[in-house]
Amino acid sequence: MTKKDKIKIGVIGLGPVGMILAVKLQEAGCEVALCEVNETKAEKIKNEGLILENVIEQKAQFSQVYTRIVDLAPFDADYLIFSLKTTHTPVAVNQALELNTEKLTVISAQNGIDTEQLLADGFGESKTLRLVVNFAGNTIAPNITKVTFFTPPNYLGSVNDARTAKAKQLADLLTSVNLDTKAIDSFELLKRTWEKTLLNSSLSALCGVSRLTMAEAMADKDTVELIEQVIAEGIEVAEAEKIKFPDDFLRQCMRYLKKGGDHFPSLAVDLINNRPTEIDYFNGKIVEYGRKHYIRTSLNLAFANMVKAMTNKNIISRIPGASGDITRKIFEKGLINKGATSVTYKNVDCFLGIDLGSSYAKFTVIDDKYNPLFRYFLPTMTNDKQAFKNVMSAITSNFNIKYSCATGYGRKHFTETDIVKTEINCGAAGVSQHFKGEKNIIDIGGEDIKIIRCDKDNNVENFYMNDKCAAGTGSFLAEIAERAGINIADMSSLASLSMYDKELNSFCTVFAKTEIMNWIFDGMKLEDISRGIYNSIANKVAKMRLDPGIPTYMIGGVIAHHPFLKDLLNEKFNKDIKIIDTPQFVVSYGAAVIAKNSFSKEKISSLETQTLNN
Repeated sequence: MTKKDKIKIGVIGLGPVGMILAVKLQEAGCEVALCEVNETKAEKIKNEGLILENVIEQKAQFSQVYTRIVDLAPFDADYLIFSLKTTHTPVAVNQALELNTEKLTVISAQNGIDTEQLLADGFGESKTLRLVVNFAGNTIAPNITKVTFFTPPNYLGSVNDARTAKAKQLADLLTSVNLDTKAIDSFELLKRTWEKTLLNSSLSALCGVSRLTMAEAMADKDTVELIEQVIAEGIEVAEAEKIKFPDDFLRQCMRYLKKGGDHFPSLAVDLINNRPTEIDYFNGKIVEYGRKHYIRTSLNLAFANMVKAMTNKNIISRIPGASGDITRKIFEKGLINKGATSVTYKNVDCFLGIDLGSSYAKFTVIDDKYNPLFRYFLPTMTNDKQAFKNVMSAITSNFNIKYSCATGYGRKHFTETDIVKTEINCGAAGVSQHFKGEKNIIDIGGEDIKIIRCDKDNNVENFYMNDKCAAGTGSFLAEIAERAGINIADMSSLASLSMYDKELNSFCTVFAKTEIMNWIFDGMKLEDISRGIYNSIANKVAKMRLDPGIPTYMIGGVIAHHPFLKDLLNEKFNKDIKIIDTPQFVVSYGAAVIAKNSFSKEKISSLETQTLNN
């Protein structure tokens, strides 16, 4: 086979799995290029090659070793293998999109459930393969891996069966060099993925928390009982997902695990070394799917949460003095009057509004004259509950909170406020505090678009929402901009430079991403792409009802970061739409206003009751 005919394979991430695959694929006759971001490690690999020891004894030299993914572009790979930790994968995928070609096939060589989706979200399911790896090793030097076991076969499949021929080609290559790999369909792939993850989840978290090696954990009858129960929970969840295992599968798992070596699994090593772990794709996924089917997964939940609690970001909150430092920094960052101190508002009646939106949680504290004193926000889509507790601690320890109100998508699941109200009522209250009388309010949020109609007394007279699809919302905008490689912070200014008048044909995020890629391949300027995306959203809003002849105001996080949308909507509706100051906090401010008014009413009602009783 000539160099021109060779299959080109790029390997991103050179832990044990990446090293083994790189050596074996080069042995199979492929042209292999490597990407390792650690410059010292990359230099050592380039100079001394990759060395496999123990179960596999082999050495290979590589001429193409890079430290940046974009440097792989001239290589023009046929396959791109991601053998990274899931914590590093999203960034790598985003960078690797620059390498995307029609022929490119991407492979997830990662443990855990749904890890292939990290690649599919960027490259599309039709171009994504998943490799279920049944070998492992330990890195004993930057370029040396001690291969600890190989239990054949590995399994390789196309996640939606679109590229079964590619899976077969790669599987045959690996098998030809004694790394036996079986090409399977997507349904079998799902089963094998769960099978491997149940095995990993049974020991990884336990070894990390207990500091027991796999052999030590399997030698103790008490931990063996825990391991059995963790697997049993996973089997029940898998079966609810229509994944069937043999009747003796639990027994097979325990027999397999007894062969575990006297070393730590990868996740445990990360935990012990205070590195981020992949627990969300192991026990965390079993918990997630268990909740979907209302199945209790108590042990998996316990291990998942213990691992999270032991990572650095949560350990810091337990260091003496650290918690106080965190809440002080939150207080100082959120303060509107930077000259205030921790005692300034202790004797002032204060009111808290929390907007638990689909993308961010926003916090606003006001005084009894409706003046905002404090604003803060956190991402909603995070498992870091400690961060939320830290913000609440900063608020309650520095402000004399008399009454509080929660609103937004998460309001019904939040029990720490006195009352809850809809975001429609809170949005209206926030705007009406400064702009009285009849008005329209346009609120483009993370997952929906709302138009609120207020009467002359500031009451909500009517409201309109887009359909259930998230088309035209903040999440849609963020995903499409990311696919186009546009920095959100630059998007509005870019669009203002364009006169482009076309829009996306589809509001389905999947199809819209494909359409964006076509725009890019056609050489369209970023300015025109930006305006085209905004045109689509403006046209979506323009189809909703907006009463004429009264003032119109815009609120929400989207308009805070995309002010050019207002210019387009001005044209669509032929009116001067105004953006409220700090628009992303208007709803939480309105919740605080409602909390203040509700407190005043209760106070008046209580006084009236006392008067009657007297």
